[in-house]
Amino acid sequence: MPMSITSTGRCRRSSGSGLSAALAACAVFVLALSGCTAHEADGPPGPNVVQEASGPAVDSGSDPASITAPRPVRLAIPAIEVDSDLMNLGLDSNGALEVPPGGFPAGWYSGSPVPGELGPAVIAGHVDWGGEPGVFFRLHELAPGDEIVADRTDGLTEVFRVASVERYAKAAFPTARVYGNIDHPGLRLITCGGEFDTSVHSYRDNTVVFADLVETRGRPGEGTN
Repeated sequence: MPMSITSTGRCRRSSGSGLSAALAACAVFVLALSGCTAHEADGPPGPNVVQEASGPAVDSGSDPASITAPRPVRLAIPAIEVDSDLMNLGLDSNGALEVPPGGFPAGWYSGSPVPGELGPAVIAGHVDWGGEPGVFFRLHELAPGDEIVADRTDGLTEVFRVASVERYAKAAFPTARVYGNIDHPGLRLITCGGEFDTSVHSYRDNTVVFADLVETRGRPGEGTN
């Protein structure tokens, strides 16, 4: 039976094949975390350094979303058995994207578009935390065509399809590609990846999933704030 990640961040068994791959993934995770008690606290760069001819895609100085405005509250990724609430994230004092304070839940950058609106909605989560898998522990397993679902407070459910899964060195994070203007509703999922550097308690890379909107379900106004 393959492993999946529960809301507590622990591995559990589920029906089906693929045990060897799942056990290997958990083994790699344990080796990477040896000697480390918590995930690193630094986040990827924020959008304040985006320089494009078309102008910035988001307002890096935006206040957190109003409780009366639509916002995403839940993220589901069936292919990797993720079902997570969403918290709001802003920018830290250095202009980097904030990260959630624990392995769960994932967080939506409130200065980016709401999923389903024009532009790149940005959601970040940890690959691990405190020696346990985080919400995006299996994010690197996604493949083009996989489905990502975001529920909003206004009753709409936005369905995205993965276009690509990329890994970048943190020193070469593609800020413009992640936050820059696009001509359609998109989604960016961000977590850490690559090798774990025990000297600084941080992963060397970031994994970024790029996805595009394919369907909107529900009716506006049916949700709750």
